[in-house]
Amino acid sequence: MSAKLYPLQFEPILKERIWGGQKLKTILNKPITSQITGESWELSTVEGDVSIIANGDLKGKSLMEIINESPNEVLGTNVYKRFGKQFPLLFKYLDAREDLSIQVHPNDKLAKERHNSFGKTEMWFVTQADEDARIIVGFKENSSKEDYLKHLQDNTLVAILDQVKAKAGDVFFLETGTVHAIGAGLVVAEIQQTSDITYRLYDFDRKDAQGNTRELHVDLALDAINYNKVETQKKYASTADASNLVVDCPYFTTNFIPLENKQDVHKSGESFTVYMCIEGSFDIEFDGFKQSYKKGDTVLIPAAIIRFVLSGKASILEIYIS
Repeated sequence: MSAKLYPLQFEPILKERIWGGQKLKTILNKPITSQITGESWELSTVEGDVSIIANGDLKGKSLMEIINESPNEVLGTNVYKRFGKQFPLLFKYLDAREDLSIQVHPNDKLAKERHNSFGKTEMWFVTQADEDARIIVGFKENSSKEDYLKHLQDNTLVAILDQVKAKAGDVFFLETGTVHAIGAGLVVAEIQQTSDITYRLYDFDRKDAQGNTRELHVDLALDAINYNKVETQKKYASTADASNLVVDCPYFTTNFIPLENKQDVHKSGESFTVYMCIEGSFDIEFDGFKQSYKKGDTVLIPAAIIRFVLSGKASILEIYIS
């Protein structure tokens, strides 16, 4: 690669959704023009939606291009060894003006067999919540395929699902198989495996502008669902100027950094690191490079950059692969 690697930002990939709104613009400064923008894909190599670099000498190149040119330097030695030249994570912000559909994601085995894809383990960090906003996550009590189908047919599925009030700062970790829906009035940062496989179970009988309902995937979902009650909410510490562990799973590690002054960061070169600015603003400095980031920004630190400094006053998510 002719250009030296540096912290990379990307053009947001904006997605209209029937349940979307305008908070991605008003809260997170995204350049939306639609009244129903539901998602901003911050960092993606999903086919047809590959992120394009927005800053510096590599501006205009795609994330896949620089991975293909310098996989160890961009992804990290361990990530490249494990995943090859695939970027294994997808980063998003979502604005739920209305409830999302009730859905489930398959595990790696099912997704590979059916779709030649990764499964979709994911986590949500709630960045903004209206009063009384809630999420649907898992079953209230252990259930079964038969009980689930009966309630689905009777249009009473919501009655057996767990509804949890959500506020800013809450974290929910959803393993594959967990039935879930983001509720109206929430903006969330989502970190997930690189997958766009979703089985929609129930969509509140909504119709689009043309009067059509959205496709459901009831049969596909039956073998993907975990029918047992699950604990999804994660507690975490908030030690200033430090990386506080939030989620550690085989697919990603997420830390919460309440930055009040500065943090010296030393990495191993084994994984890339991604920072999502949830509140405030901060700078990254290394080797003569200095760049400022604000609320709503996402930045990829290539694995070859192993020492740098974060400074400012911000709430930041730090994500890498252990």
